[in-house]
Amino acid sequence: MPDFLMIHDVVIAGAGPVGLFLACELQLAGLSVLVLEQAEDPHSPLKRLPFGMRGLSAPTIEAFYRRGLLDDITAPQREKDQSISAHWMQQSRRPGGHFAGIQFFHDTIDTSNWPYRLPGPAGNSMAVEMEHLETILAARASAMGVEIRRGLGVDGFDQSDEGVTVRAGGESFRGRWLVGCDGGRSTVRRAGGFEFVGTDPEFTGYSVQVEMADPEKLAPGRHYTPTGMYTYQKPGTIAMVDFDGGAFHRTQPITPEHVQQVLRHISGTDVTVTDLELATTWTDRAYQATAYRKGRVLLAGDAAHIHSPLGGQGLNLGLGDAMNLGWKLAATIRGDAPNGLLDSYICERHPVGAEILDWSRGQVALMRPSRSSRALEAIIRDLIDTRDGATYFAERVWGVSLRYDLGGSHPLVGRRAPDFELADGTKLADHLREGKGLLLDFDAGASLQALASRWNGITYVASDARDRLGISALLVRPDGFVAWVGGAVPDNQEAAQAASRWFGEAQNYAAGGGDHFPRH
Repeated sequence: MPDFLMIHDVVIAGAGPVGLFLACELQLAGLSVLVLEQAEDPHSPLKRLPFGMRGLSAPTIEAFYRRGLLDDITAPQREKDQSISAHWMQQSRRPGGHFAGIQFFHDTIDTSNWPYRLPGPAGNSMAVEMEHLETILAARASAMGVEIRRGLGVDGFDQSDEGVTVRAGGESFRGRWLVGCDGGRSTVRRAGGFEFVGTDPEFTGYSVQVEMADPEKLAPGRHYTPTGMYTYQKPGTIAMVDFDGGAFHRTQPITPEHVQQVLRHISGTDVTVTDLELATTWTDRAYQATAYRKGRVLLAGDAAHIHSPLGGQGLNLGLGDAMNLGWKLAATIRGDAPNGLLDSYICERHPVGAEILDWSRGQVALMRPSRSSRALEAIIRDLIDTRDGATYFAERVWGVSLRYDLGGSHPLVGRRAPDFELADGTKLADHLREGKGLLLDFDAGASLQALASRWNGITYVASDARDRLGISALLVRPDGFVAWVGGAVPDNQEAAQAASRWFGEAQNYAAGGGDHFPRH
C-alpha cells in the first residue's frame, strides 16, 4: 500500500461503548486509531429511558476502575444511587439481580465463596445510562488522540498481507488492522465472510414508552401470562415479550395500534394506548461467529455475538472483548508479542461468549408461555432463594466466576487480580493505569526485581499489603488477569515462563519499538 495512505494502526468500525473502549486501550498503548461510526448523532432518546439503562458487572467495573474511568462514569449516578439506597433501606430484602425475572437477594449470597475478592471502589454491579457511558468513553478517546469520524459507516473493505483498505461514505481509509465493533448487523462481519451460527428467535420483544387512558389496569412489576410476559414501570414504560417467532422485529413500523394489540394480548386486559412516545423491538436470536479473526480483520462485541438483552450481559461481554483484545493487538502491532498472543483472544473470549448465549437461551426457556416452563420456573424460584442457589446466580450474573484457563496450580491464576491495598498507600489498580503488566512483590526480593527488569512491558512494584491472601507475589497481565502467583518461596523460573508467555522473550524490547504506520 502507498505510504502516504498508511495513517492508522487500527481502524475500528463502530463508536458504541465497545469500539470506544477498545480505541482507548489501543491509544493507551501508543497506537494511532480511527473510529468510523455510521450514526451522525450519538444521542438517542431510547438510551435515556429506563430500558436504556444497563447493568455493569464486576469485570467491567474493575476494568473501568483500573483505567481511571470509574469516577467519571459514576459521578452522575451518585445522587440516583443514594435515592435507590434509601429505597432499599425501606425494603425487607435488597435485590441483587435476576434470572428470567426471578430475583436473588443480597442477604442470601455467601460471599465467603469468593476468597480472592477484596473490598474496594469497584463493586459487583451497578446501573449506568448507555448515553452517559458512551459520552464518557468518547470524551476519553478524543482526549487521548483517537480520531472519531461520525456519519461514516463502513461499506466494505479489502485486505492484504500489509493492511486493510476500508470504504466508508465514499471515502477510503487505510489501516494496519480493522476491528468490527459495528453491532449485531455488522457490515465488517458480513463483508469479511465470517461464519455466524446459532439459534433463531422465538419471540419479538418490545420496549416502549406510552401514554394510556387507564394505566391502573396494569399492575407494576414483571408478570408471566399464558401468552407471554410484560414488565410495567410507571408512568408508562413497558417491556413485552410476544412469542411469535420474532415475526414482527424490524418488519413493520411500530404503531400505537399494534402496541395496544400486543399489550392486550399479553396482559389479558383491555388497556387503551393513547400515545406512543418511543418504541423499539428486539428478539432472542442467539448467534456467534465461529472465528473472531480473519487475516487482519477482527470482531468484538455484538459483531462477534448476539443474544437477547435478558439479564443485560451483552454490554459486559463486549467490553470484556475490548479489554482482552486491546493489549494483545497492540503488542502484535508493536512487534513485541509472543507467538500466539493474538490467537489467545478467541481462545479466551469465544467460550465466554458461548456461555452467555446459553445463559440467555436458558432464560428464554423459562419464559415460554407453557405449563412446563411455569413448572420449571417454580423449581428455579425455590433454588434461587437458597444460599447456594443465590450465590451461584450472583457469580454468573455479576461475572465473579469468570476465569480464563491459563494453566497454573493456584486458584487465582486466570482470575482478575484482587485490588490489594499496599503499604505504600497505593492500590493494585493504581499500577495498571498505563496498560502495562505488573509484577507485584510483597517481599521485595531482589531476584524478582531483576526478573521484571528484563521486560519493558512489566512494571515492578515492591510493597507489603494489608492482606496478602497467603501469597508472596503475582504477575498481572495488562487486562488485570493474574498470569502467575508466587507461594511462600516464589519460583522464579515459573515467573519467567509466565512473563515470556504473555510479554515475549526477555530483553527483546526497544523503547517505542515496533513497525508503525508513519504519523502525519
